[in-house]
Amino acid sequence: MTAIALMVVLSMAQYASLATTPGPRVIIIGAGMSGISAGKRLSDAGITDLLILEATDHIGGRIHKRNFAGVNVEVGANWVEGVNGGKMNPIWAIVNSTLKLRNFRSDFEYLAQNVYKENGGLYDEEYVQKIIDRANNVEESGEKLSGTLHASGGGDMSILAMQRLYDHQPNGPATPVDMAVDYRKYDFEFAEPPRVTSLQNAVPLPTFSDFGDDVYFVADQRGYESVVYYLAGQYLKSDESSGKIVDPRLKLNKVVSEISYSSAGVTVKTEDNSVYQADYVVVSASLGVLQSDLIQFKPQLPEWKIVAIYQFDMAVYTKISVKFPKKFWPEGKGRQFFLYASSRRGYYVVWQEFEKQYPGANVLLVTVTDEESRRIEQQSDNQTKAEIMEDWRC
Repeated sequence: MTAIALMVVLSMAQYASLATTPGPRVIIIGAGMSGISAGKRLSDAGITDLLILEATDHIGGRIHKRNFAGVNVEVGANWVEGVNGGKMNPIWAIVNSTLKLRNFRSDFEYLAQNVYKENGGLYDEEYVQKIIDRANNVEESGEKLSGTLHASGGGDMSILAMQRLYDHQPNGPATPVDMAVDYRKYDFEFAEPPRVTSLQNAVPLPTFSDFGDDVYFVADQRGYESVVYYLAGQYLKSDESSGKIVDPRLKLNKVVSEISYSSAGVTVKTEDNSVYQADYVVVSASLGVLQSDLIQFKPQLPEWKIVAIYQFDMAVYTKISVKFPKKFWPEGKGRQFFLYASSRRGYYVVWQEFEKQYPGANVLLVTVTDEESRRIEQQSDNQTKAEIMEDWRC
């Protein structure tokens, strides 16, 4: 749910003075949310002499729509997280008030009624609710522990270590229902399992503690990317009829391959042999790009920065939309989400029906993450369909 593809912004400002050759003052690499936001911040500060280089044919990065089953669905980010709390989430203000994008509150309150067995049928609601309640109690204990670690300067621990401490299960949640509930609570949010997720940084999650616990699913045919275009349009020239950015300071299909920096400024080279020079460069490429060496830095980045980059995993969050000839699943109040409790953790666990969002489309969404994402993305669509249909037949 969270925009889990971690973005890292690096600046060469500490190495640069005024460039001696003509060019923009600042080059921004990447036109995703972070790159477009960086450009807006610079423009608001009076720095308008900038150039944005984007590797793809569109802005927005992972916030991108695609037509599926006759409707536009989100390939990447889909939710506004952190709503109805003490502070106003700035993204929510744009989505709900400024752009008025169609959105729907995600209701996880009835999950206990909607947990399916591997061999068919539903688990007893009371049994599932007890597991959910226990998981919530353990998480509350983890929040208190996280606060004491921050206050005392104590070392961090994984969420799994916290679960072992308070739930007294040496291997963490182990039954199919325990694993499904645990997956929905953590993996579905962070795209990684509790064993590698920081307690101090994730419990409580600042997004929710600052802005509120509610999350809203964006299902507008204009796409969630409208938010990025709205921000870009505040400082980049756009076509009024199409909404496309036509500002010459944005260059699409520019795959950066090399960044050279010195006290004289920066030089950026792209795969099509274009060369751009500036005083500064802001790199908003994803962590995965930075770890892949697709961009060569000359000289190499400082060791402390390289260590910081490689200390993180590039989380993988895969959304699979499945269209069926007809609807066969329950719908209505309390049926928005359902879980498949497999004995194999993370195996096609979280499902969502879309009758309100996309009426008549007969589409379900299933989310996989981490190792299951990597496995599924290596196989054919037909193999994935076969796995999904085998589960549904059960």
